[in-house]
Amino acid sequence: MDEHDLAVKLKQVLLRNKYLLVLDDLWDAKAWNLLERSLPDDANGSRILITSRLQNLSLQFKPDSKVHHLRHLTDEESWNLLQKKLFGKEGCPPRLSGVASQTAKSCKGLPLTIVLVAGILANTAEDCWKEVTKRLTSSIILDDEYCMKTLELSYSHLPDDLKPCILYFGAFQEDKSVPVRRLLWLWISEGFVRKTKGMRLENVADDYLKDLVDRSLVMVSEQRIMGGAKACRVHDLVHEFCVKKAQDENFLHILHSQNDCFIFTSPSNPLRVCDRSARNLMIRESMLEFPNARNLLSFKEDDSGFWLPKLLRVLDLGKLVFGEYFPMEVLLLAQLRYLALRLNLIDSIPAATADLSRLQTFLARGEYSSDFLLPKTIWNIKTLRHLWTTNPEVGFIFPVENLEASPGLDRLDSLSLAIDPSSQSLQKIPTKLPNIRRLRCKKKASREEPTRIGDGILVFDCLNQLESLTLRYFDRYRFKFPLNLKKLTLRMTKQPWSEISTIGKLPKLEVLKLCRNSFVGEEWEMKEEEFPKLRVLKLSRLCGSRSWTSSSDNFPRLEKLIVHNCWMLEEVPSCLGECPTLEMIE
Repeated sequence: MDEHDLAVKLKQVLLRNKYLLVLDDLWDAKAWNLLERSLPDDANGSRILITSRLQNLSLQFKPDSKVHHLRHLTDEESWNLLQKKLFGKEGCPPRLSGVASQTAKSCKGLPLTIVLVAGILANTAEDCWKEVTKRLTSSIILDDEYCMKTLELSYSHLPDDLKPCILYFGAFQEDKSVPVRRLLWLWISEGFVRKTKGMRLENVADDYLKDLVDRSLVMVSEQRIMGGAKACRVHDLVHEFCVKKAQDENFLHILHSQNDCFIFTSPSNPLRVCDRSARNLMIRESMLEFPNARNLLSFKEDDSGFWLPKLLRVLDLGKLVFGEYFPMEVLLLAQLRYLALRLNLIDSIPAATADLSRLQTFLARGEYSSDFLLPKTIWNIKTLRHLWTTNPEVGFIFPVENLEASPGLDRLDSLSLAIDPSSQSLQKIPTKLPNIRRLRCKKKASREEPTRIGDGILVFDCLNQLESLTLRYFDRYRFKFPLNLKKLTLRMTKQPWSEISTIGKLPKLEVLKLCRNSFVGEEWEMKEEEFPKLRVLKLSRLCGSRSWTSSSDNFPRLEKLIVHNCWMLEEVPSCLGECPTLEMIE
């Protein structure tokens, strides 16, 4: 029978009958589109169940369909499944229950893993089970041909843009969470993220990550306070697959120890080399050519210099600390797009940094104590997207000499800034950063007497694209905020509660964090119709606040209220209990 005749026959069989149809493991809507015309709806309780690894697939053909997201199995459920696969209805004999239950727990709630492990144990002598459990790693499980085919199938169905993104997880340590912001910046620097009209590269990269999560290849390990992923990881099985696939495709090579030198003599050297040695933990990627190179890079703690391939795009020197000098060899890397250094006792960045004319991300790592003075030439790096520090207590200091004549950094998206508010710097610098979205700003240490309250107004309202703003140590200052602001964090700003109405009027504000001594005074009395879009409110270490009064028209969209270490606060407003959107008080 041809396809048309089959469709007619199927409809005849199902007509006026109550049926359950299961379509297992769909990858697109094509199968549904072929079958839909053959599926009668007689309103008699018939049901169609579809399973897929793509969480959003159902929306392509039936937007109102009910989606059930599968969770990981509990330890008890894992144990029951392993018993069923190994022993059937008889159950596990007592002599094996200890080692078998431990094995089930090590499978981390993934049914596929449990089934594969059951197959291994079923073909192993009972007196060797304990040894198998000790050696139960993803590499053992991956020897199973079925598992490899399963992961290969998921990989082959990925769009071409996503394949290098998932393989990149092989560069990170197994079973470790990866900060999402850093991951997306690396993807962009590597050139994985395709330019899309009307979208920033950071937003496109975020969509890539969401797609990998929807396909169940990446797991969100830490959520942001207002949703979205803050950190992510892949399961051990997926990580091992990524490492093997990356090596097979010459995408990545991993150095596992200090003595694991990599010799670049083959005509087909890998594009990336990652050093996982315990002492340095460096990622060194995007090696595109290695003319006459004998090895990549071998550090010792007393090294005073080092050699780097000139076509390096991404350089992350991990735990290697530069305490007295800036590594000038880095400044010869004309192709560099991503640079992460652990700096200590260094308070200025050399002018030759401008030679890194393609640099997109400069990440300063470490628990250093002093801010970093940028050179005048920093304004010449037109490609800069992110100037960031991992320590929120420090920032970059921009040069302000001849600022009017300096070009702007039109692509800068994220900035950790240290600034002297008593000068005119804060009024001048924002005009040079027209497209910045995320700004973390702290008061630069100053020997001058603090300004009296009311004497200073810090203006940020010219930053029309700014969505996230963090302010630290600007005590005794007032602020003008941009109307586009979605997230605001204040710490040690010592504002009187009368000033909070300025924040309450921001039309798009969704997250507000009032941290340590950001506001002082005993009473917070809210005015009508404040915080119209606020979803998350966090109050932390507001030590002097006793009273907080609100009305029922405040916080119409509040979802989360977090109160930490506000020792004097007597109660939260009772009207919050009437808020229809409130999900959690912590």
